[in-house]
Amino acid sequence: LTRALFQNLLQQATGSYLDLGSSLRASRLETQEEDVEFSADDESNPPSFALYPSVEKPGAYAKANFGVGYDTDKEQRVKFAKGTTTLAFKFDGGVIVSVDSRSTMGNYIASQTVQKVIKINPFLLGTMAGGAADCSFWERNLGVQCRTYELRNKQRISVAAASKMLANTMFQYRGRGLSMGTMICGWDAKGPQLYYVDDDGTRLKGDVFCVGSGSTYAYGVIDSNLRPDLTVPEAIDLGRRAIAGAAHRDAFSGGWNNLYHVTQDGWTFQGAVDTNELYYTYIYPVSHQPDQPAVADDAMETEGE
Repeated sequence: LTRALFQNLLQQATGSYLDLGSSLRASRLETQEEDVEFSADDESNPPSFALYPSVEKPGAYAKANFGVGYDTDKEQRVKFAKGTTTLAFKFDGGVIVSVDSRSTMGNYIASQTVQKVIKINPFLLGTMAGGAADCSFWERNLGVQCRTYELRNKQRISVAAASKMLANTMFQYRGRGLSMGTMICGWDAKGPQLYYVDDDGTRLKGDVFCVGSGSTYAYGVIDSNLRPDLTVPEAIDLGRRAIAGAAHRDAFSGGWNNLYHVTQDGWTFQGAVDTNELYYTYIYPVSHQPDQPAVADDAMETEGE
């Protein structure tokens, strides 16, 4: 009798709760319908509870209106105004990952403190170039997939497998308007590994990659100084020097230089340095600046005489 009475009370309480939730949702929709006046021709005030625009084939619409490649968005109403510099290279001591922190929207600097390195796990790092939201979301999603793999297989995922997971995900959304140019860096049983993955599902293995609007300047520095036998301080110096050159020549790169070093024990953060300081360290060092003439002192002595 007690159990039956308890079940009856529970059903009544559950039903009352569900009825209350339904009534609240209905009243909320009625309020929105009363407050928002929207017509199909008015694009400036879409309803907050509906997806807009509503099309029959979202994939085809995104492909026609959300091109992300260079010179593909001239006629589009939505343009991807992006710019950054990210780089990574392998050497005997591991992998160096060096990025800037500037986020731009066209000629407008939106932020100087963006974290463009995503920590996937203690042995894997991903970089961001392109759309910040796309890179951030899908690389965090990759972290979930990698953790699931570890729980199922009782071992850490390889860098190759992790990059393949991301490439497979990108291939499923190919042509849907994503903007991503990422690097997956880490250390596994085969040693230091570096892969490039973009929004087309392209996946490349290499020893050095530079991605972003300032990548050509960074490549020039890296290609001129990279050696497999670099010491760790030399590799760190090279990573910072490349970002300094890109931030100097590319208006869409700058802010802070965040640098990571990946070894067999995992990744370590090597610190953040203002790119303005890097400019006076590598591009225009103080030792090369001419001495200021003491014109004022000589003039005062002449006037006194």
